[in-house]
Amino acid sequence: MRSKSDKKKSLVPRLRFPEFREAGAWEKKRLGTQGGFLTPLSGKSAKDFDAGDAKFIPYMNVFSNTFTDIQDLRSVIITDDESQNAVAKGDVFFTVSSETPEEAGMSSVLLGDVDRCYLNSFCALFRFDDHLSPNLIFLGYLLRSRSVRCHLSRGAQGATRYNISKLVFKELPLVFPLAKEQQKIAHCLSSLDEVIGLQAKKVQALKQHKKGLMQQLFPAEGETTPRLRFPEFREAGVWEVKRLGEIYRFKPTNSWSRDQLNYDSGTIKNIHYGDIHKELNRTFRIDDEVVPYVNDTL
Repeated sequence: MRSKSDKKKSLVPRLRFPEFREAGAWEKKRLGTQGGFLTPLSGKSAKDFDAGDAKFIPYMNVFSNTFTDIQDLRSVIITDDESQNAVAKGDVFFTVSSETPEEAGMSSVLLGDVDRCYLNSFCALFRFDDHLSPNLIFLGYLLRSRSVRCHLSRGAQGATRYNISKLVFKELPLVFPLAKEQQKIAHCLSSLDEVIGLQAKKVQALKQHKKGLMQQLFPAEGETTPRLRFPEFREAGVWEVKRLGEIYRFKPTNSWSRDQLNYDSGTIKNIHYGDIHKELNRTFRIDDEVVPYVNDTL
């Protein structure tokens, strides 16, 4: 059995900024002791959505964003006689249902006030008590950290869909350093996110440039000469036109069931529909190595 000193040591991160190396262990708290849950949007029907002058935060906004994207809101009708809980700066949103345990309980922190804005009914709304809220940017990263994600994934229950109870959220263990260290960590991680965002914009610009080049480096429909050509090939004449069937022949695909293919073990290599269709970053298995895969469809 571990001693109290051992437990204290475990609440010290492996990597720490020099000025905080002697600041002691972080303090462990249960989420449920720091505030409470409020009811999200309720009593709404389909005709109430995408109309009206109030706003609500969609499920995917919570699922996808460590910090709530206030540009990604939808309209909802809220009448004066309704008793609904509007969101406020510092609120934490959790998804409560997902297709896999690993995706359950994704969190999003609201960094600013939004007038007449509410949370969708498929998420949970947590609000810290006065004077108990930590640094909000630190909190956002903390709630997406590995230890928190493991706790929530283990707490997800279900078969075809996985749900997390309020009790699991309330028992969520969180560790906090002093305010100055929270601020330092928040600044470090948010600065990295800013760099990543700038790089993402550069990548997007390069993709658009590539798309434009492809439109000019290949002949347009009904033409046999591209509009843009490298200098050494400008006098090389027209491109040769052939039908696909003259070059390649189609072979029958397999008729194995999903169980026969045994995806998890990787005993039979198989390219499925998603490998061809999706434009998302994924991984696929070659022998026993997991390799990043990007399908860059223009």
